[in-house]
Amino acid sequence: MTTIAARLQRLDLQRSVIYLGFLAIFLFFAITLHDDGFLTSRNLTNIVLQTAPATIMAIGLVFALSAGEIDLSFGSVVAVSALSAAVAMQSYPMVVGVMAGLGAGALIGAINGVLVAYLRLPSFLVTLATMGLFAGIARSMTDLRSIPVLNDTFTGIFGSGALFSIPSLVLWTIAAVIIGHIVYRNTRFGAHVLATGDNARAAQVSGIKVPRIRLSVLMLCGTMAGLAGLLYAGRLQAAKYTLGESDLMTVIAAVIVGGTALNGGKGSIIGALLGSLLMGMLNNGLILMGLDVSDQMIVRGLIILIAVAVSLRDTSR
Repeated sequence: MTTIAARLQRLDLQRSVIYLGFLAIFLFFAITLHDDGFLTSRNLTNIVLQTAPATIMAIGLVFALSAGEIDLSFGSVVAVSALSAAVAMQSYPMVVGVMAGLGAGALIGAINGVLVAYLRLPSFLVTLATMGLFAGIARSMTDLRSIPVLNDTFTGIFGSGALFSIPSLVLWTIAAVIIGHIVYRNTRFGAHVLATGDNARAAQVSGIKVPRIRLSVLMLCGTMAGLAGLLYAGRLQAAKYTLGESDLMTVIAAVIVGGTALNGGKGSIIGALLGSLLMGMLNNGLILMGLDVSDQMIVRGLIILIAVAVSLRDTSR
């Protein structure tokens, strides 16, 4: 009985650490930075807007990690997708640009997926290689130049616009989280993703097409990175090869802190949302506190380490 009680207590702590951590950090900044504008509606809105692309990417990564795979290339996909959309819209209508951006993300995801699912290469090594490959392609696409996005409709839908006074980036985040949560928790595809990550061999025996699931989650990851690229291009009204460059660790940290297991079989879309917001709030608060870049990195790393140690500690060893 004592063992069961201890396990239940540990399980509750693992599930609630993201909520407790989010609340604790929010209260800390609210109290210490009250006079510096942390609690102003403008600042809180900016946190949500700045984290929107990371949240979109985090949703795709939850599916990939839950299936027992990982994608390290999504930062490069963001840049390629944003540049593809911007270049296409210089000569063609907005719809073509959107299709080019999302299509680039889906194509890169498909390349990763085929190599992992059908050639049986490790996703870590495959996406590490394609991360460098497509980072180079992004740099060569425009000779390191920034491409302006002058289509007002595009920037309104994917960046600076609003509907009923709700910013479009917030609407994209809400829509992605709702759809992602429903698919993850309430569809056969979501169940197959979790089964694949929990035990791929058992899933294969039970009739689940494991290679197809692996291909699908990596394509989804690429497509969500493509959408994030469009959001970056819309908000900044330009596309550049550096877009997404610093998102890799932020997104992975958000997903892991949010309760998704690195070895598959467990994840949370809502947790990824809170993890992304937590990372954005952390960056915002540290900047308002006047910490320099090195101090920000130290504090951010310590907080992530503590959160991961509490939420994902392996007690079986």
